[in-house]
Amino acid sequence: MKRIIAPSILSADFKVLGEQLKITEQAGAEYIHFDVMDGMFVPSISFGMPVLASIKGFTTQVLDVHLMVTEPIRYVEAFAEAGADILTVHAEACEDLEKTIEKIHSCGMKAGVSIKPNTPVSALEPVLENTEMFLIMSVEPGFGGQAFIPASLEKIKELRMLLDKKGIQADIEVDGGIYLTNIREVLNAGANVIVAGSAVFKGNLKENVTGFMEIFKEYE
Repeated sequence: MKRIIAPSILSADFKVLGEQLKITEQAGAEYIHFDVMDGMFVPSISFGMPVLASIKGFTTQVLDVHLMVTEPIRYVEAFAEAGADILTVHAEACEDLEKTIEKIHSCGMKAGVSIKPNTPVSALEPVLENTEMFLIMSVEPGFGGQAFIPASLEKIKELRMLLDKKGIQADIEVDGGIYLTNIREVLNAGANVIVAGSAVFKGNLKENVTGFMEIFKEYE
């Protein structure tokens, strides 16, 4: 199971975003995590299709888009056109989750499904077999810089056991409060795609990404 670091540009310096993306890419970050917030499903508002479109083609990194928006099916086609490779929606935000996943696939993207800290893993069971990635939020979605919620580790373990039991090769992504100090706990629990905002973009980007990559080597 390949381990991947996905720097979250929510913590990037947009004055030099292109330069920062190149640094993370050269240091080994295969994904770029792109948080979209609508001010309704979560309190904050971030950025949308125009920013994503400006990144597409500038980097070879996988554009991993996380929609924290109400009824995200409305925007699936637009994000596909803007360049998303993976589109993750929240189980709590979809009136018809299976229909939303079908729409994502029909637009040529991989589908991800996320759950908030208070949502049980059982909410994912109806879509386990037609989703490529599951995102466990280890903080309340909407704000960067929060502390990791320890109970998230049990949810990651539960989900990984469920996938293994059914023989499903899906990725488990984790987002929120992950640093070099607690990354091993998250990996040991069964996650393999790690979103990191502050842990990558605060300080020396190259050294920060390299630090994660060195830990990933322990799991090869």
